[in-house]
Amino acid sequence: MSKSRRARAALTTLTALTALTTAACSSTDTQGTDEAPPTPRTRPTTAHHPTPEPPPPSAADGTDLNACADGDCEITVTKPVTLDFPAPGGSGRATLSVTEAGPNKIEYEVRSGDNSSRGAATGPGQGCLTYLSEHGSGNSCCTLDNTRPSPRPDTVVIQATTSTDGTTLLHVVSP
Repeated sequence: MSKSRRARAALTTLTALTALTTAACSSTDTQGTDEAPPTPRTRPTTAHHPTPEPPPPSAADGTDLNACADGDCEITVTKPVTLDFPAPGGSGRATLSVTEAGPNKIEYEVRSGDNSSRGAATGPGQGCLTYLSEHGSGNSCCTLDNTRPSPRPDTVVIQATTSTDGTTLLHVVSP
């Protein structure tokens, strides 16, 4: 066999092996489409490092549940707790019972006399506002920030805001 025939045979074999290897390694089926196959990566891959989580919200009263006894506090909770504070209109005591606190989740119930209200929120930055007055209560749950709610006349305002680390920021604001 001449040199040129051997070179041509080697080239034909190499071409066939390249085609077989390319077909065997391809994960894209372009049969029946006019789309071109995807361009192979030519850059080295790098490890994905997620953005670090923001630090948990800091609360003026830390985790001190007793700070809420006067109806004006800012605390963080990570588990079920019960808080007692003055009810609106001087009609005794109100109770806030956090029944669940976890990453991006808060559930609670507020009772004052014959009034009660429940709040529940799930998701990053979600939370609930509860308005408790002498004659009733109401809730609103949506996306909230950690800003302290404004006091309202004759109303106790409760705000609970979730975070990704399982810390819930609670504000209790009395008139």
